[in-house]
Amino acid sequence: MALLPRNDPRQYDDLAGEWWRPGGGFELLHWLARARGALVPPAERPAAILVDAGCGGGLLAPHVERLGYRHVGVDLRRAGLEQSAARGVTPVTGDVTALPLADGAADVVVAGEILEHVTDLPATVAELCRVLRPGGLLVLDTVNDTRLGRFVTVTLAERFGAAPVGIHDPDLFVDPGELTTECAKHGVRLRVRGLRPSLAGLIRWLFLPAGAGSGPLGRMIPTRSTAVVYQGMGRKQAAGRRGARR
Repeated sequence: MALLPRNDPRQYDDLAGEWWRPGGGFELLHWLARARGALVPPAERPAAILVDAGCGGGLLAPHVERLGYRHVGVDLRRAGLEQSAARGVTPVTGDVTALPLADGAADVVVAGEILEHVTDLPATVAELCRVLRPGGLLVLDTVNDTRLGRFVTVTLAERFGAAPVGIHDPDLFVDPGELTTECAKHGVRLRVRGLRPSLAGLIRWLFLPAGAGSGPLGRMIPTRSTAVVYQGMGRKQAAGRRGARR
């Protein structure tokens, strides 16, 4: 693999074979996708749209495929979009800071493990909320901007193979207070909770040979602490209701 700067999206081209490799470098992302999918309710209307911002290789697809949505995946990298399309996702090439979608197009917007990679958080949050219809649901997860978050996600994870080296830039990690404030500017009252990996699954992943087993080796467990990884959800209020609160 060519040496690239931290957080360079071209790394995902070199890592394309990891998206669906059992026990591979993206194993934890499967656990996070499952936890993310558990927050998405069944579609409330025909032809409902779920926008998967930064969809990568389509890891969310199996967790929402029976919920009644048209699953639209937006990503910068073609290799990931091709794998998403193979799993029933409608692929759209685009940047999460300028989503190529109409205002209010989505019933649900999901932003999983993407916010800690963007260099303009306010613009990204504004776009996620723009394409969400009033009453629609925003679901996300990301890495907290704490010393513990940086130590676990970068120092430990890269040293022990739990994350590809250089995949994260800790300067981009996201404080939940800042994220909540940005969402509120656009009518989404975000509620957050922490996540942690199951210990047994983590041990299996780190010590079993890659490829052992046919599915995820563990799962993410909700926790009160948001110090490392956290997820959030909130519904977008109508403009009139937002104005009434001012």
